[in-house]
Amino acid sequence: MRALSLLLLTLMLIGCTPTVKLEAPDKPIEINLNVKIEHEVRVSIAKDVREAVSKDPSLF
Repeated sequence: MRALSLLLLTLMLIGCTPTVKLEAPDKPIEINLNVKIEHEVRVSIAKDVREAVSKDPSLF
């Protein structure tokens, strides 16, 4: 009788095992990146270089 009870208990526990289901999504994954990049470049020229360029523009 005890063996039968143990067998029934084991079968009941086996029937209650959780299942995990993995599925691929129907639509592709979409990532929106709204990025605004700003930069500012400042070039400072020494006074004597400015004068040389203004006297002879063909240097550059």
